Amino acid sequence: MSTYTVSLPSYSIGEDCYKEIPYITRYFGKKAIAIGGKTAMEKAKPYLLEGIQGSQLEITDFLWYGGNSTYENGDALIENPLLKQADMIFGIGGGRACDTAKYVADQLDKPLFTFPTLASNCAAVTGISVIYNPDGSMKEYYYPKLANHCFINSAIIADSPESFLWAGIGDALSKECEAIFSSKDDQLSHTPMMGVQLSQICTDPLVEYGAKALEDIRAKRTSYELDQVTLDIIISTGIVSNMTTTPSDYYYNSTLAHCVYYGATITPGGHKHLHGEVVSLGVLCLLEYMKDEKELERLMAFNASIGLPICFDDIQIQESEFPAMADKFTQTTEWTHLPKEVTRESFLASMSTLNAKGRAFKAARQL
Repeated sequence: MSTYTVSLPSYSIGEDCYKEIPYITRYFGKKAIAIGGKTAMEKAKPYLLEGIQGSQLEITDFLWYGGNSTYENGDALIENPLLKQADMIFGIGGGRACDTAKYVADQLDKPLFTFPTLASNCAAVTGISVIYNPDGSMKEYYYPKLANHCFINSAIIADSPESFLWAGIGDALSKECEAIFSSKDDQLSHTPMMGVQLSQICTDPLVEYGAKALEDIRAKRTSYELDQVTLDIIISTGIVSNMTTTPSDYYYNSTLAHCVYYGATITPGGHKHLHGEVVSLGVLCLLEYMKDEKELERLMAFNASIGLPICFDDIQIQESEFPAMADKFTQTTEWTHLPKEVTRESFLASMSTLNAKGRAFKAARQL
């Protein structure tokens, strides 16, 4: 058996968790440099400076990451002398900012600490970075080193836009069903088996606490429910991602639900909608393909209760566009790691069936 290493995220959460920064980073040096989004750094900076006050740790600068997670933006940062002089890197912001920081830290072989300011995805802890082309189109997945620690400030999350949490819930809804479905035909070794088992804790907290978490973020208040949903989106899904993904051996991290998203990106209406929003509809399509009627009914009702889509009308896509969507999603990584019985035609049929069920659901409830 070949040697391999599994790295899992460590993390802190709470309104005062930045006060833990000096202790947790104490073995890594005394100079940090921040890379992040402009708004994210503006919000996080006062908390960060307060958190390190009185310690020997210094943040030498706050650098904008460039606006997108491209190799070009990352390489420009790498050439900055301040980055080369820093002992460690602080990645601050949403998914693309954290992905850029992960790439930079990996290339410079420096310790990385992440500070997500949105509960929208697991980029702060996952071992995958999504890299885009300069024109905004997706280029590829990059597999960097993981962050040494993730700091989740509950007050900053509570002050973030509701739409990102809403879409983050939609995206996280995919983790359990996709991991179970994509791995069902395989004999799993220890690590992916554990990841698939852990995926089964990802759905219920979203359904149980999601509506209250959205209510709290609208009111800009921290709460137990908001923390639970935040941990689900950032940490739980991130751990599953790290244990169900390798660059070459296996990929159970995402499948047909994400295919719907990638297909939607080439449609005039679908590309206007948020990633997690579209993925949540893809979850319903996958559950229809799996013939899991009970879970389909539960999640369709949940989606409807918080305004996530339940049919393709909700994301401005017509069934006549399904073939073009398939031309796109059959070229993705998500399509290459599927149970053998899946065909383009069978999944398109499930998308159509789900669309009819979603329309009927809305008509019955006059949504």
